Amino acid sequence: MPIHDLTNKVVLLTGKFPHPTCIGAIAEGWGNGTTIAALFARQGATVFGCDINLEAANKAAAEINDDDEVENHVSRKDGREGVEVFQQSTDVTNSTHCRAFVDACRQKHSRIDVLVNNVGLSQPGGPAELSEEIWDAQTNVNLKSVYLMCHLVLPILEAQESGGCVLNVSSIAGLRYIAKPQVAYAACKAAIIQFTKTTAVIYAERTGGKVRLNTVVPGLIHTPLVSVLAEKYAKGDQEGYRRTREQQVPMGRMGTAWDVAHAGLFLCSDEAGYITGQEIVVDGGITSSTGRI
Repeated sequence: MPIHDLTNKVVLLTGKFPHPTCIGAIAEGWGNGTTIAALFARQGATVFGCDINLEAANKAAAEINDDDEVENHVSRKDGREGVEVFQQSTDVTNSTHCRAFVDACRQKHSRIDVLVNNVGLSQPGGPAELSEEIWDAQTNVNLKSVYLMCHLVLPILEAQESGGCVLNVSSIAGLRYIAKPQVAYAACKAAIIQFTKTTAVIYAERTGGKVRLNTVVPGLIHTPLVSVLAEKYAKGDQEGYRRTREQQVPMGRMGTAWDVAHAGLFLCSDEAGYITGQEIVVDGGITSSTGRI
């Protein structure tokens, strides 16, 4: 059997697919959501995804499923459906939207084997600067979305004889300060790690390890979203912002979304069947160093 094989697995993936301002940049540098979808599809899974921006999600799925466009990265297995998109704009901070998304996947595929919570959004500011409205929006997008999807999917995984797993995407901002004043985002990403650990223990005991939860923790990753962050944190200085990020990493370069996706693939594969409540940090050494940030 091929290593990290996901044949016949159904993967439920929440965005983000490309940021609305990055729709034209998919092939130049995929984001975490698009890349995870592509890699998991390459390994035989059917990926059922959603995003609040349906245009971006559909374009990403079309790119992934077009072998001519992505032959260097993705080769779909014969007979697999590759990446599908739920044909409604989905706000994963809304329980009704989340339930519709989960129900649509089960109606079409009868099961869910893997849940990937990948939604994230950063806004600058400390507690004194952030408005209550922005704080609530940040916690809803970054943390409540994880709760809502787990609330709906974990009972499904527990009821299945084969169980299943959850992959939550956090950030090194939840482990240390990374030179950006984003206190709400950082607090939520730290909370995701502990949410995953606690829930993993609960389900390890309840299911004998049949249901697993783990976290992948990206560092400074070069995706199209970097351009959006440059507008927020560097007054639009794209090149300067990229250069600063590269200098912060002990390896001397930002990672790619493929680095994140491969770590996530391992955690969701049968080869990680005895791993739960853990995180893999994909950061080029930042969180093990001092003075770089």
